[in-house]
Order: sequence, then structure tokens, then C-alpha cells
Amino acid sequence: MIASLNIGRRFATSTRGVAAIEFAFIVPVLMLLFLASFDAANAIAVYMKVRSAAFTLGSITNQYTTSTNGIQSTDMTAITGSTAAVLAPYSSTPVVVKISQIKATSAGNATVSWSYSLNGTAYAQGASWTTLPTQFASTNACNSYPCYLIFAEVSYKYTPSFGYFVTGPITLSDNLYVTPRSSVCIQYNNVPGTC
Repeated sequence: MIASLNIGRRFATSTRGVAAIEFAFIVPVLMLLFLASFDAANAIAVYMKVRSAAFTLGSITNQYTTSTNGIQSTDMTAITGSTAAVLAPYSSTPVVVKISQIKATSAGNATVSWSYSLNGTAYAQGASWTTLPTQFASTNACNSYPCYLIFAEVSYKYTPSFGYFVTGPITLSDNLYVTPRSSVCIQYNNVPGTC
């Protein structure tokens, strides 16, 4: 009986296995933090590519003029194809691209002049546009009406490598407005007929 009490006391006061037990508790937490930071860094990198793609689409589109017959279907395929180059080395398969021309008739009223989408649904021509920026009226972005704006949108379904079971796919998106650089408006397949 005394021998078993001595063994019990020695076991209770022993510190030889404490480091191993602490290590066993800490390693899963450290691994989780490491893998989460890896996924977060990839998501940030993809988001920066998505922002660059939206800017590139808007910049390329706003350089067309009505004197060059505007944008044709083959031009639009090339313009939206530039997203694959911008998103490299990431896959361009889960990307949805929309390029639209918005016709503002006043500071608060606008319609869709034309719209094109890759891997998504384009906006209906003539549909009411209710998402003009709030600063649009206060900054007098259009000197006179009607005024045309190019609206470029890019969204990307990012699938985390390790955190998929927690979050599932994450949609990263960006959009921007730009004004046509070289003409009043930009025609797409001869729409609008006149600017």
C-alpha cells in the first residue's frame, strides 16, 4: 500500500512529460493558424488580380471610338480574354466578367445602353440602372446629359485549399466606372445608333 502511494506521489509531481503534453496541445492550433494564413494570403493575391482585371477591362473598353465602328463581337472576345492574362497564374475558369455602357440622362436616372458578359448574364439593354455612385451628382461627373459611362465588373469564386470545409468557395469581386476616353460613347455592335 505504501509503495503504491509513493508511486502515485511521484507520478503527480513528475514534470518529465509536461513539454510533450503542451506540445500536443499547441501543434494543432499552430497548424490551423499556418494553413489559415496560407489561404488568406492566396485570397488576397487573387483579390488583387480581380481588381487589376476590372481596371484593365474598363481601361481597354474606354479607348474605343465611334469612328472605328466601336466594338464588335470579336473585339469584345479579345477584351474579356485579357482577364485570363491578368489573373495568371490563377485559373480564369471561375471568373465572371461584365462590361456595360450606362447612359445617364440626369444625376439620378440611367439605363443600360449595352452589356456583355463572359460566364454570366449580361444586363438587359434599356433596363433601368439604379446603382450610379452617390458622388455622381455632387461632383457633376457629366458636364451635359446624356452622359455615357463604362461599367466593368469582375467576380471570382475562390476556393480555399485548406479552409474549404469551413468557408466553402468565397466570391471576390470588384467593379468600376470609367468615362469613354476618345468619344462621347462607345458603340457595341452598332448600339447605340448615335451618341
